[in-house]
Amino acid sequence: MTAEGPRHAGPPVPPPQAGEALAASGLDELLRELLGRVHGVLDEQARWRLLLDAVVTMAADLSLDGLLARIVEIAGDLVDARYAALGVLGAGPEPGLRMFVTHGLSPAQVREIGDLPTGHGLLGLIIERPEPLRLHDIAEHPASYGFPDNHPPMSSFLGVPVRIRDTVFGNLYLTEKAGGGDFTEQDEEIVVALAAAAGVAIENARLAEQATRRESWLAATAEITGMLSGPARASDPLQLVADRAREVAEADAAWIVAGTDADALRLRVVSGAPADAELMAGLDLERSLASDVVRSGAPVSVEDLTSDPRALDLSALLGWPSLGPAVVVPLRSESGIEGVLALAWTPGNIARFHAVDTAMPASFAEQAALALQIVRSREDQQRLAVFEDRDRIGRDLHDLVIQRLFAIGLGLQSTARMVDRPEVTSRLDAAVDDLDATIKDIRRSIFALGAMGDTADIQAEVTRMVDRAAGTLKFRPSLTFEGPIRTLIGPEIAPDVLAVLAEALSNASRHAEASAVTVLLSAGAHITLTVSDNGRGLPARVAESGLSNMRERAERLGGECVVSSEAGSGTTVRWSVPAR
Repeated sequence: MTAEGPRHAGPPVPPPQAGEALAASGLDELLRELLGRVHGVLDEQARWRLLLDAVVTMAADLSLDGLLARIVEIAGDLVDARYAALGVLGAGPEPGLRMFVTHGLSPAQVREIGDLPTGHGLLGLIIERPEPLRLHDIAEHPASYGFPDNHPPMSSFLGVPVRIRDTVFGNLYLTEKAGGGDFTEQDEEIVVALAAAAGVAIENARLAEQATRRESWLAATAEITGMLSGPARASDPLQLVADRAREVAEADAAWIVAGTDADALRLRVVSGAPADAELMAGLDLERSLASDVVRSGAPVSVEDLTSDPRALDLSALLGWPSLGPAVVVPLRSESGIEGVLALAWTPGNIARFHAVDTAMPASFAEQAALALQIVRSREDQQRLAVFEDRDRIGRDLHDLVIQRLFAIGLGLQSTARMVDRPEVTSRLDAAVDDLDATIKDIRRSIFALGAMGDTADIQAEVTRMVDRAAGTLKFRPSLTFEGPIRTLIGPEIAPDVLAVLAEALSNASRHAEASAVTVLLSAGAHITLTVSDNGRGLPARVAESGLSNMRERAERLGGECVVSSEAGSGTTVRWSVPAR
């Protein structure tokens, strides 16, 4: 003791005999235990500080995938576990894991192990009873049934559920405590605290990702609406809708089934998978998810297309990669449901499926359907203006031009009777013949103009065209339809079908001198129009030049036009293109 106060010079040094006395009394063992506890407390404090740092780090990471990997890594570091994992629970009625994030296993080890756990055995026990579980040896627990081949050995175990509010999001699994010991009660407490903080961070990350996806869907909707209704419209609007939906949803495949009748649906476009027009046209979609959605008007989500009894396995039917989960939403406009948009993922990308809120693609599909309806309405207005102009041209040709030519021909015929020179008479007769041919050509043009009417009902339009041809042929051609004409012949093919039919009927009227004409229009894998007559056959010049337009239309659509004609045996025109 001094004037400044007592001095602290450290603990007194015991004399040499003190060590022997402590050893004799057993106090040295007590001292070692006390020092170990002090170090343990300091170690525990360091781990709690590490946990607080981890919470701050997790709060800053709004990427869900990155956050999950970070949580697993932090959990392993906090309790000195060699291996750590986070199993994310699936959303279906059956308990199980839809995602398994690991730490401590190399990529090579993951590949060698093969399929990751789905939530059976010991892992499934924590799913059924979401509470912490500590084990000395995994193999000794009754729920354990061993490890797969190439799996590293694991003994000590700690499992803790991760909750978001009152819902279990998944479970943290930790194995192989460093040094070969067991996980302690303190280890359990600190992992439980980490799981609570992780639940909050995961919820924030999910909300952030949902907001980002919502913005992506809204942007895609605005983009589709602008591209469909803008001046530079897409050549295939349905393909554009399918492509954009697949991109935003990060789906592996997307397709659109069109039709208002659930019993007569047709696969129109495919995105992300091979599109074989012939196979697509031959699909029977009467019993499928698409028909269910058209009937009910409600979106449908399935975990596995191959096992759901309502689904049609397009992967097997069309040679696509194997698909698992899918979302099917209606294309609903003011006129009603006009088809469905389907999005599908491979089994390995099931996490992307679970990340999609069905309401977003459903809203996108509804807005896309409205945009498509606006496009059709505008095209109808444009066609109406063209049709009105064609009607005016047809009336002018018939009422003015043909009548004048007919009057000129009559005048020339009268003049020919007043001429004595045979060569002049011959020339006048030739001129009259040319005028007759010109009048027929003009009538054919008027007939073709009339053929380009409203093609909304292709079957009704073909019938009207055949009825009109009866006035020129002096008899009504025989007409037969085969297959789903209205379903398979869309607006992209209908104008060509009508133009070819008009050309074929016009040729039969002008050149065949036939007493019978048959028209057959069939729809299946191919759209085929066959027009046959029993006339004298086509002149060579007509076969080479007058039919070139029909051939060009067929080739442009990937098909062919075959004309068979023999003198005295009639003519057959067979025009066929793949269904689109």
